[in-house]
Amino acid sequence: MTDLHYDITGHGPLLLLLPGGAGHPMGLGPMTESLAGHFTVVTYDPLGLAHGRLGEPVEDQRVQDWSDGARRVLDATLPEGGSAYVLGTSAGAIAALDLLARHAERLRHVVAHEPPCVGVLPDGARQQAAFREVSEVYRAKGLAAAGALMTAVLEERAAGELPEGQTLSREEELATPMALSLRHVIRPFTAYVPEAGPAQARLTVAAGTDSRGQLLHRTAEFLAKTQQADFVEFPGGHLGILQHPVDFADRLTRTLLGTGVRS
Repeated sequence: MTDLHYDITGHGPLLLLLPGGAGHPMGLGPMTESLAGHFTVVTYDPLGLAHGRLGEPVEDQRVQDWSDGARRVLDATLPEGGSAYVLGTSAGAIAALDLLARHAERLRHVVAHEPPCVGVLPDGARQQAAFREVSEVYRAKGLAAAGALMTAVLEERAAGELPEGQTLSREEELATPMALSLRHVIRPFTAYVPEAGPAQARLTVAAGTDSRGQLLHRTAEFLAKTQQADFVEFPGGHLGILQHPVDFADRLTRTLLGTGVRS
């Protein structure tokens, strides 16, 4: 993809947002509004889904393509010699980790919120296979069945009988960001394993308070240890960025700047 798709709002040091799922920034408005008083918020849309490309053909995604695109966004928006803060959540957090590994010179502090890089775990191969099964169930049985299995995988419990559902046509799939994530993002992104060792710029790995006892909270804690990074809890669960946007923004601001929108 040659075109870059991103939005800019606010004033202050640059904060690059990398959304999860298929990268569609839907629902991030309330959080970016809360952040805009402290940061110049640049929201990257790697597939351009919110910029007129929803419904156009999509191929299997590569982590490196997302992080290369994020680096190009920084090249286009950062002052010469400047460095950026980064927040990535879910699949976007994996792209943020790769950005940190390969382009740390442009970064000041990266927060990776619940990256599903489960391959870092001692039982990582089994967990990666579970995510591959989610993708396979989506292809065979549709969104409802895949969603039920995904919830079970994240909660580390048996799925039981999956709901019957209908598979989407390719046209329907291309118009549905969650379906695009299940077909084209989840397998390659959960296969990504960052190299162990301290990062070249500051890294904080985050997990939601509501995710305690679940797979991605365990993954975040383990990743923080292997990367010699800070571990911080944020409000809500895996979708805390949508569930509690103002509190999430406040926690992020305090993590990055040592202050927040409320005392």
